[in-house]
Amino acid sequence: MKHFAILTDVTRCIGCEACVEACQKTNGTGDDAPHRWQPDPNALSSSRWTTLAHTREGRFVRVHCRHCLDPSCVAACPVGAMRRTPQGAVVYDPEICMGCRYCMIACPFRMTRYEWSSAVPKVRKCILCYQKVMSGELEQPACTAACPTKATVFGEREALLAEARRRLAAEPERYIQHIWGEHEVGGTSVLYLSDVPLDEAGWPRTLGDHPRPKLAREVLGTVPWTFAGVAVACYGVHWTLDRRRKVAAAEHSHEDEDGGEQ
Repeated sequence: MKHFAILTDVTRCIGCEACVEACQKTNGTGDDAPHRWQPDPNALSSSRWTTLAHTREGRFVRVHCRHCLDPSCVAACPVGAMRRTPQGAVVYDPEICMGCRYCMIACPFRMTRYEWSSAVPKVRKCILCYQKVMSGELEQPACTAACPTKATVFGEREALLAEARRRLAAEPERYIQHIWGEHEVGGTSVLYLSDVPLDEAGWPRTLGDHPRPKLAREVLGTVPWTFAGVAVACYGVHWTLDRRRKVAAAEHSHEDEDGGEQ
């Protein structure tokens, strides 16, 4: 079974946003719908599944779901709407999604977005055009097919890792000697080469190489107890208020009786 992946070479990106336009057209996400609290109107949103981050050094970096090998969003989803496919793409079923946003909290990269403007909001994110690729409608994701400079390419993960290592060895002065996504949080299916640090594009230096699902499952495990605790607390408040109401009513009744006797 082939393991899908994307390799993005930041040094080749010209910032044309052809990948963004192709993604929106192919997935029918509609026009950009930034919210007033977004400092950057071009940031990821429920209708913009991939975008470009601008670094201090003047580079453009594609930003979209990293498709982790051991995804925290899948571990955190309480209804199984999120799943990792055998081919590596992390996809979701919007019909099952209940909009709880646990996946957004669990994602170490903060790549999923919420449909704030919808009456029945769901989460949205890049799915690597999975269904269209698997059905044969597309040979590769729309974003990689649209890139005019081949700054972002699609293929098998091991083959792309080999290509990344080849480029690092062939031009060591051109790149930082690191492949982003090879090991971070257990590895991702979206890989990067760059000549500038990528912390401004969602690769925090504190990520580490260990997968995050264990933590996500531990947090999710507290949810039933949290709901139970809230229910008990609400019942306690209700009982207290009801008790006070009954006591006040009884005292008022006694006062009325005493007044009548006089």
